[in-house]
Amino acid sequence: MERVDYIVIGSGIAGLRATLELAGHGDIVVLTKERVTQSSTEYAQGGVAVVMSDDDDIRLHYEDTVRAGAGLCDPDAVKVLVEEGPKYIEELIGWGARFDRVGDRLELGREAAHSRRRILHARGDSTGREIVRTMLGRLSCADGVRVKQHALSVQLLTDDRRCLGVQYVDTTTGRPHLLLARAVILATGGAGQVFAQTTNPDVATGDGIAMAYRAGALVADMEFVQFHPTALNVPGAPRFLLSEAMRGEGGRLRNDRGEAFMSRYHPQAEMAPRDVVARAIISEMARTGTSTVFLDVRHLGAAFLKRRFPRIYRTCLKYHLDIARDLIPVSPAAHYIMGGVRIDLYGRTSIPGLYAAGEVACSGIHGANRLASNSLLEGLVFGARAARAAKEDGWERPSRFRSPHRREGRASWRVPDQILHRVREVMWQKVGLLRSEKELQRALAELEALRSPASDDATENFLTVAQLIARAALFRRESRGGHYRTDYPRRDDEHWLVHSGQQRGRPPFTIPVGTVFPESDDGLSVRRIDS
Repeated sequence: MERVDYIVIGSGIAGLRATLELAGHGDIVVLTKERVTQSSTEYAQGGVAVVMSDDDDIRLHYEDTVRAGAGLCDPDAVKVLVEEGPKYIEELIGWGARFDRVGDRLELGREAAHSRRRILHARGDSTGREIVRTMLGRLSCADGVRVKQHALSVQLLTDDRRCLGVQYVDTTTGRPHLLLARAVILATGGAGQVFAQTTNPDVATGDGIAMAYRAGALVADMEFVQFHPTALNVPGAPRFLLSEAMRGEGGRLRNDRGEAFMSRYHPQAEMAPRDVVARAIISEMARTGTSTVFLDVRHLGAAFLKRRFPRIYRTCLKYHLDIARDLIPVSPAAHYIMGGVRIDLYGRTSIPGLYAAGEVACSGIHGANRLASNSLLEGLVFGARAARAAKEDGWERPSRFRSPHRREGRASWRVPDQILHRVREVMWQKVGLLRSEKELQRALAELEALRSPASDDATENFLTVAQLIARAALFRRESRGGHYRTDYPRRDDEHWLVHSGQQRGRPPFTIPVGTVFPESDDGLSVRRIDS
């Protein structure tokens, strides 16, 4: 057992920014399940949405975000994001981040549902990698920070009052360790790996969401999963993301007959919101009896493509596709979860001493459908805010703990292959882009059947996050944003203009938009935190 001041779980943009905010204020340990650079941030291509030009406006970024969120964005959270975002980007630039420029001006791209060109990018399509490089460089000279790589967090340690620390497994030895702290910041990223088709890296298994839920935290909006429309669809190739910026620069979607089809589905065609484009692709494949559509960027020219999308260009060449000459086969894949551990404007969860930021959290910014390229900005802004709150809330270092869900024996970090593959197939087939009551009930029954009293913590976490998504999808009887029910195909503002909530020991419930931690009527109250 070890005692420190702060624990940050995750080394993506939110975790790194939180760590930098804490540096110099005590003994900080960063836990990351793989190498420190392995996160969704590292793979982020498109860029960062932020108001940095004279022809843009904070108000427009706010309106675009709220419009994409289909009625479920929390206004105060969106306001924080768009107003504070430019400050944190300027800070990154001051730390040495090299965003692409035209002369001495930042080069700004445009993506779907944005009313202005406001997407910063770096090295064409390696924005996340450049941000990680910059922040790790800054972290290398920070005081009091230790990074533990290959450390898989499996369980939060709590008592009756608050979160006290975490149990993690050294994946190189299989040995469990206990780490106690004044405060824990979850920045574990998303959960795309619960789906058979995903753009997410292997580490995106939803551990943080599941751990928080199992410890009693409130989670929200788990039904809202964003399926990116254009993932590389080549047999034997990974589901490599083909940035939305490719459509923003003029790329067209074509069916197997060579026909551009998006104008039949939405007046904005390729620039429609992601959920619309993803479902349009599914519909077009069904209509034409094929398993793929194609992204056409040939007209943009080889010189432009190699400069603007160098990483995509090189990756496609590995699979014998020259995107300057060939159509690129694409189809949707799970990409981002809008739901997560519910937080206030300072990253506080419903459990004192536990904070969250980034994709693991549900801040209310994204509503039912994330506006393209808002996620990196959210990680920066809320990573910093969560760390500030952790410092200012002034928790004492714990001297002892009680874990309510301890398991006997050696902790394991591997989900058995049989369970892993079955969960992923069930989720893709029954809880994917198109959902129905019948299929969702079947999914929940199959997931529950996979549980066993002998399941280790990692398996429990994987099954838990899958069930949270499926349960929320069954609960919401309408279609909105990233959630589409074939048996309830219309948006229903009269009954469902609310967040969905889940908390251990109670059935799903509704949370009014703008409410962070509502009081419960059944005695299982959630701690209200003033934001």
